[in-house]
Amino acid sequence: MLEAVSRRSLLRGAGIAIALPWLESMARACAPLTRRTPPSVAPLRLLFIYSPNGAQMDLWTPARTGALEVLPRTLAPLEPWRSSLLVLSGLTHDKARPHGDGPGDHARAAAAFLTAAQPRKTAGADLRVGISVDQVVAAALGTRTRLRSLELGTESAILGNRCDSGYACAYASNISWRGPSTPAAKEIDPRLVFERLFSDGPRDENASARAERLARRKSVLDSVRADARSLDARLGVADRQRLQEYLYGVRELERRIEAAEKARTAAPDGAEAPSGIPESFAEHVRVLGGLLALAFATDSTRVASLMLANEGSNRAYPELGVPEGHHFISHHGNVPENRAKVALIDRFHVSLLAEIVGLLAARVEGEETLLDHCLVVYGSGISDGNRHNHEDLPMLLVGRGGGVQSGRHLQYPADTPCANLFLDLLGRAGVARSAFGDSTGLLEGYGVR
Repeated sequence: MLEAVSRRSLLRGAGIAIALPWLESMARACAPLTRRTPPSVAPLRLLFIYSPNGAQMDLWTPARTGALEVLPRTLAPLEPWRSSLLVLSGLTHDKARPHGDGPGDHARAAAAFLTAAQPRKTAGADLRVGISVDQVVAAALGTRTRLRSLELGTESAILGNRCDSGYACAYASNISWRGPSTPAAKEIDPRLVFERLFSDGPRDENASARAERLARRKSVLDSVRADARSLDARLGVADRQRLQEYLYGVRELERRIEAAEKARTAAPDGAEAPSGIPESFAEHVRVLGGLLALAFATDSTRVASLMLANEGSNRAYPELGVPEGHHFISHHGNVPENRAKVALIDRFHVSLLAEIVGLLAARVEGEETLLDHCLVVYGSGISDGNRHNHEDLPMLLVGRGGGVQSGRHLQYPADTPCANLFLDLLGRAGVARSAFGDSTGLLEGYGVR
């Protein structure tokens, strides 16, 4: 008789621990032996992705509400996942508006995005905003997984106190907040994220000890090979294949990180770049996306966030023919050439979202895929970067988890709080709350409860 495997089982060896992907034998472990095994007992995962500086809304918004028959130009990269896509128009972050605080829309946009709270205008250490929706989930469900949550980004938190018209840099650099005054610091180095997911080294391990341990280790898989062989012998045919595909994916991701490290080592004049951070922005996002998919597939965490860039980021995109900085060009002044360049960046960011969605859809979980048990919120705290407005935000919901009815464009009344969506998502994740941020109720019409 094939053995039931615990959802929390780990492959171990030489200071490394690899969580397992979903296997059929886990369903047997989760269900009482006297009952028929349910088709799926997978939990809902939530991923929040932030894109800075708003969007060209005329090229973002579908022409009609209802069924998504034709995607607009900016959203076209999501065509393979159109049936899993919801475009949510009309949502607003009122707490990103000034309310007497004057300029600083970029800082407020990021700070309010997941908190739906007004950030205190300060350039000092007396930060005050609110607990973000992802951290509400982490506080309620984080004890069920190895990691409470995972916060990732491509740009470091900005050092210094004053970044946007009197607002502290922490506001524009973070969307995830553990408490009203404490941002959940994001990690930008894929190697460190990889180690966090697949290492069980001592918590107090110093840098030199960690470096020595990594030098002894050929790879993650080499360290756990014996444990993997032992488990493989106890699995059925389908589970063996899934295990091998998963281990191959871990190996490939490790190789991509190592390749990025080698590429960075070749910097001119002996300059040292942060290890594991690819030169290419797109590759950076892809590697982080692969790590997110692995984290969800192994149930290492059930909630995560990813900032494609800090709010107000002035990253240039020469690979798109946009040598100007993103923030600079987002103030397009309605010049057609400038608007077209912003649209190129918008579509590029959406194409990276599509790749992450593809990674989730490619992973089998029970009789379904990981995407069937995920909801990905993608958007910005600014609508039009030229106007700095915070109503009718560019907001997407991708995935098939939580009873969501996808494949549609929904138009909500003006000034519908984005917090209504977050309050409803909390309920779908199993976290009971009567209110969140500036919510006025649950967001209606996008799924069954």
